[in-house]
Amino acid sequence: MTDRCLVLVRHGQSDWNLKNLFTGWKDPDLTAQGIAEAKAAGRKLKARGLAFDIAFTSALTRAQHTLTLMLEELGQSGLATIRDQALNERDYGELSGLNKDDARAKWGEEQVHVWRRSYDVPPPGGESLKDTLARALPYYVQEILPQVLRGKRTLVAAHGNSLRALIMVLERLTPEQILKRELATGVPVIYTLNADSTVASHVDLAE
Repeated sequence: MTDRCLVLVRHGQSDWNLKNLFTGWKDPDLTAQGIAEAKAAGRKLKARGLAFDIAFTSALTRAQHTLTLMLEELGQSGLATIRDQALNERDYGELSGLNKDDARAKWGEEQVHVWRRSYDVPPPGGESLKDTLARALPYYVQEILPQVLRGKRTLVAAHGNSLRALIMVLERLTPEQILKRELATGVPVIYTLNADSTVASHVDLAE
């Protein structure tokens, strides 16, 4: 389990998740439930005997806080951590901070659905999933993957859409398939990679 090990974790529930707001690059912190989810994620990893050599996270508080709480549970609070906005959530542009129901009232349910669930149609002033992949994937290939291939056990705490970018490559999913791939908050997904960077195995630690 420790050879070429990569663990991806979506941040715990944030205050804006709870309020049903489009969050994107806005920076709310975790709710009490989100804190509990992050701690539980750390305990699940510890129960599997995992410890890490390096960690990556985004430039946003909810992902950083999730990582901090997981590392505390793992007894690894001092772990070398790299923060980069390449791992930030998708930028929702003009939708950011809006209640999803209010957005539907303003633009229509069909249009909001297209922005949320299409691969390459961005909301006004924001990013599509394709745009998010375009910044997250090069970062993964250049910064994260080399660590994993060197045998460093690597933990990534980030966001639903930036992690989808990595999962799309790891699991060789099509644009249609990745849109259907849901990531629960605070649930670790453990990948073991082959030497050629393909996936040897993966397990989702959802309860």
